[in-house]
Amino acid sequence: MTATWGEPSATATALLLLGRGSDPATERGVECPGDLPAPSDPDLVARATAAKAALGDKLFVLGHHYQRDEVIQFADVTGDSFKLAREAAARPQAEYIIFCGVHFMAESADILTTADQQVILPDLAAGCSMADMAALGQVEAAWEVLADAGLATSTVPVTYMNSSADIKGFVGRNGGVVCTSSNAKRALDWAYEQGERVLFLPDQHLGRNTGVLELGFALEDCVLYDPHKPGGGLTAEQLRAAKMVLWRGHCSVHGRFTCDSVNEVRERVPGVNVLVHPECRHEVVTAADLVGSTEYIIKTVEAAPAGSAWAIGTELNLVRRLALAHPDKQIMFLDKAVCYCSTMNRIDLPHLVWALEELVAGRVVNRITVDPVTAGHARVALDQMLALP
Repeated sequence: MTATWGEPSATATALLLLGRGSDPATERGVECPGDLPAPSDPDLVARATAAKAALGDKLFVLGHHYQRDEVIQFADVTGDSFKLAREAAARPQAEYIIFCGVHFMAESADILTTADQQVILPDLAAGCSMADMAALGQVEAAWEVLADAGLATSTVPVTYMNSSADIKGFVGRNGGVVCTSSNAKRALDWAYEQGERVLFLPDQHLGRNTGVLELGFALEDCVLYDPHKPGGGLTAEQLRAAKMVLWRGHCSVHGRFTCDSVNEVRERVPGVNVLVHPECRHEVVTAADLVGSTEYIIKTVEAAPAGSAWAIGTELNLVRRLALAHPDKQIMFLDKAVCYCSTMNRIDLPHLVWALEELVAGRVVNRITVDPVTAGHARVALDQMLALP
């Protein structure tokens, strides 16, 4: 069986999601201090190749799995956010780290690298809607709510890697830990050895799915804290009875998948395997055949037999890349609608070429730095994750 891949149509919405349009009402937007190369420039690949060669060992380029192919081709290492941050830290000889990902990933790289290394994000508008759903002031207010209920001392904060440095710092200051989608169970096991309940930030779905499917909690053990409601919309009694206080945050990409998506693909493709990321809604995860992190999804598809069919619920760039890399398997996107990560797609070839050529000219642009106090506290939470059994 040979798979075919259909590209999304170039609608206005698709172009926005691809990072080729803009929405001033919802995007921060950043003007580059110079002229970006035109996307139509036929020499972009040659220019990026030449600039990277000129920088040599002083440069290390990181590419997240969700990046577009035109950028990934220049990455020295590809992976998920934490793997990439660790790869950067393992190369102290690299003076410049270009992180082709989003803002919180570049922050983590800055935290884990030396003071002499400079982390660069080619487009500062490449943020993360999930990370933005938990602001430090909101989380500190939630902690006060727990304290007023007499519960803060028995609650352990756990934050997903997909959070800002401020939130990681808060977690480190309050005896908590960072987790990834692949080690969330281990992080939660550790947290429940320290306290009675967990405040899980910022992705409600990863917290709920791990608690219910891997720790054996009932759905009722997990309550949802809404930072836009007084007291989070919860009573002290609800907080006291909860095993997990979930933050009302989610991934804008993975949150799009529904049970209808699963049912539709099963009807359309008999025998299809539905494989989804744990950032998906609980009802989607329970309706799927397999659930796991980005790395798990990649390894599962690589190990699958020829001729097998896979509907994958994660970011479209990755699904597209898997489909093209495994033409002997039928690999498709779980939902029919286009679902690129719009902010991840802000990093395109013109921005990468601009950042590289500025470095060649001796100018560091879009450097990402985390203040030393925040970085120190965040490092505590990250180190605690690294120490997990």
